[in-house]
Amino acid sequence: MTAAKTILVADDDQSVRTVLTQALKRAGYGVNATGDGATLYKWVANGEGDLVITDVLMPGENGIDLIPKIHGRRPDMKVIVMSAQNALTTAVSAVERGAMDFLPKPFDIDQLLETVGNALRQTRVLVRDDKTPQGTTRAHNKTFIVGQSHAMQNIYRTIAHLTNSDLAVLISGESGTGKEIIARALHEFSRRKNGPFVAVNMAAIPKELIESELFGHEKGAFTGAVQKFEGRFAQGAGGTLFLDEIGDMPMEAQTRLLRVLQEGEFTPVGGRKAVKTDVRIVAATHRDMHRLVADGKFRHDLYHRLNVVPIRIPPLRERREDIPALVQHFVLSSGALKVFATEAVAALRDFPWPGNIRELESLVRRLAALHAYDVIELADVQKELSRLAPPAPDSAAELPRAMNDLVTAHFDAHYGHVAAEGLSGLHDLVVSAVEKPLIEWVLSRTEGNQIKAAAALGINRNTLRVKIRQLGIEVRK
Repeated sequence: MTAAKTILVADDDQSVRTVLTQALKRAGYGVNATGDGATLYKWVANGEGDLVITDVLMPGENGIDLIPKIHGRRPDMKVIVMSAQNALTTAVSAVERGAMDFLPKPFDIDQLLETVGNALRQTRVLVRDDKTPQGTTRAHNKTFIVGQSHAMQNIYRTIAHLTNSDLAVLISGESGTGKEIIARALHEFSRRKNGPFVAVNMAAIPKELIESELFGHEKGAFTGAVQKFEGRFAQGAGGTLFLDEIGDMPMEAQTRLLRVLQEGEFTPVGGRKAVKTDVRIVAATHRDMHRLVADGKFRHDLYHRLNVVPIRIPPLRERREDIPALVQHFVLSSGALKVFATEAVAALRDFPWPGNIRELESLVRRLAALHAYDVIELADVQKELSRLAPPAPDSAAELPRAMNDLVTAHFDAHYGHVAAEGLSGLHDLVVSAVEKPLIEWVLSRTEGNQIKAAAALGINRNTLRVKIRQLGIEVRK
């Protein structure tokens, strides 16, 4: 019989130590728990334990600073860092110092146990960026991402695990969710951070010029090519190439891009000499890539080349808990000495934000700049919000008209510039976008009672259960 693995836990919060100890013991692990880093290090130095779970801020020792010391004595010791400092920099610093994973507080016990099990099954690989001296942490000051929601914490963990990787990343999310900000964070928290970050919007380039834009061209390669042009792949050498709106790339250009990714080299338009590529590819889209692949509008082999690491950015309506911090951030970054009243922030939190973070930022900056008084009140916010959405219907009979106006306004704002042939899958897009928040709203009104919710929706309970599972809806009672 294999002996139980022993977990060493360090956290200065007695309640956290108790919860962790009980959960780990129920899962069959041995546990030693302490409230300080010195005791933890003594246990490690004495050869005790198979895995460490440590907090960051503790009396006398910082958990992240402790990681190199632990690995100095026990190079194979696996470390998981947990912290209430739910910032991207904390997650990246922990992984850079040698942690196998980072868990933001508060965390789900099942998630903790899954993380522990995965860590114990893995062999710790000693990988260090030679450009980062041992015992130091990179300074990251350019990209500032706001968000403490569970969804954003998962994105932070992914970015942290990719700091020493050149794997391709595909970022998906609705317009205005901040896809380029995440792409920049992937660059700035990577070993390519000292290289260029080159962004190109595939939807903004005429299809006949895409290959020239990406791979460059020689003088005289085509009509209008009056001089040699260095394409985006060459401009991004040593850094990151961000291909925004990749779902809008024409099929001919997709074939050329796939060949470049496979062979690691490209030839400028009109050129004869191949050039080696040295870029990390990060792509983004607001479109349903699975649908595009199924409809034959996007190559499945290129999709799998780009989608090595998928990152989904949730719409703002799915991370409403981040709105107060976002409001504060936009006010401070605007330089205005203004404050939003509590009731005003609550109104912003309740709004559906079809334009996502971009729409919220515009409203907050506008109010901060134009409002005459230091405190922005509820009435001020309501006046602005009334301009963004049609008025609420006075009766159920008016609901279809109001919904029609809202959907029309949304599509005018986000797809009005797209040619008809560039539109696809809109029916499924609308159904999937509306169905989840509708069911969540009804469940919140029925306090999680699925029988009442099914009746309100006009569907049977079994159908509701299936949709709850398929859409990943959490039912709170």
